[in-house]
Amino acid sequence: MSITEALSFAALTDVGKKREHNEDNFLVDRKLALFIVCDGMGGHAAGEVASAMAVRTVHEEIKREKELLNDYVANKTGVDRVNKRDITNMLEFAVNRASSKIHAEATQDASKRGMGTTLVAVIFLGTQAFVVHVGDSRMYMMRGGVLEQITEDHNVYNELLKRKKMTRAQVEKLAPKNAITRAVGVYEHCEPDTLVLDAAVGDRFLLCSDGLSEYFEPPLGQLEELVVLLNETDADKTTKSLIDTANERGGKDNITALLVTVGNVSARDEKVVQRLQLKRDMLARMPLFRPLNDREIRRVLQVTEVHAYKNDDLVITEGEKGDELFIVLSGQVMVSRSGAHVAVLKPGEHFGEMSLIRTQPRSATVVSSGEAELMVIRRTEFFEILRKEHQLAVKLLWQFTGVLADRLAETTADLGDARDELAAEDLTVDIFAEEEGDRMTAKLPAPPSTDR
Repeated sequence: MSITEALSFAALTDVGKKREHNEDNFLVDRKLALFIVCDGMGGHAAGEVASAMAVRTVHEEIKREKELLNDYVANKTGVDRVNKRDITNMLEFAVNRASSKIHAEATQDASKRGMGTTLVAVIFLGTQAFVVHVGDSRMYMMRGGVLEQITEDHNVYNELLKRKKMTRAQVEKLAPKNAITRAVGVYEHCEPDTLVLDAAVGDRFLLCSDGLSEYFEPPLGQLEELVVLLNETDADKTTKSLIDTANERGGKDNITALLVTVGNVSARDEKVVQRLQLKRDMLARMPLFRPLNDREIRRVLQVTEVHAYKNDDLVITEGEKGDELFIVLSGQVMVSRSGAHVAVLKPGEHFGEMSLIRTQPRSATVVSSGEAELMVIRRTEFFEILRKEHQLAVKLLWQFTGVLADRLAETTADLGDARDELAAEDLTVDIFAEEEGDRMTAKLPAPPSTDR
């Protein structure tokens, strides 16, 4: 049974205790394995219109790309090959299509002017979950009793922290700190964030509006309380408990909870989970990615592929140009230069990182020694991260300067050693030259006289 066939869900929405209209909307398409939550804004029920339009438009656009989705799941090769970026681009287009339609509607009807909506959506393809979001509606992931917030709110609070304009304590004092900085429909185009996650049996995903999430963080609540509720095996009971808790604590906004479970929450596949953790750990240990936080590591994993090699398979060839970084996930590879053995690389070790920033001939040939799996990051996908994630780009480029500095120090040290060796060789030549010179310039005894 595939991940998508093993999905189950429970969803509930409530107007709350303070609002007259429920401007939240959600959608579940079991065939597509698509789940969406939107939280509209705009007043006079315009928010309800915006959220409904967003849900409907995104759903229609994704359904239109059914062939693309099928090709990705089928893992087609050649001209029909569909990669992760094709899927995330499609999701971004769908959300921007919704933004354009909502903005056009608001422009034509003065009573709806300024309307917009947040959006968080996930679609499961094969063993992966593709996430797209705008605003402060959230997605959490529960894995093995550990809860993780997958999305990052697009609000003033996070924006100021990322730009390091103010300290956390200063930002906490701001009245509009939770004002959102991105929304669908307020402008013709918006800027969605996309993420790709590996899903495993036992994982649980919660999509919710901020009318729920705000009651499970200080000062209104604690995240640990959300962990307790999500550990409940009955999904319908869980969603009801989530809504009830939010209402008991004020219910000042509309509340929506959409809970998606992969298989049985108590039937985790430990091997799969360990493998997913291994991939993350491999990246986190590399000097290039060491300073990245969990969200940023996930962003890099999003553009990472795993390639399998059999014994003696050629990975890269000396002298050929390359654009990929390789990290050994399992097995080992042999490195040779000019036909001479150089090294054996084992899990956690890597090669080719300089190819991410410049095109140059490979300095060595790498061949698999037995069966091996390598994580691969291509330059085009790496540059895509640099273009879209400015804060992450600063970290990565700073780390690259460190890697280059280390390489320069090593090269300088090697040159120093080589210079010392050459000096020693030159001294030997000089010694022998002096000895040869002595032999050549020594006065020989005069030949015997021939005079009689």
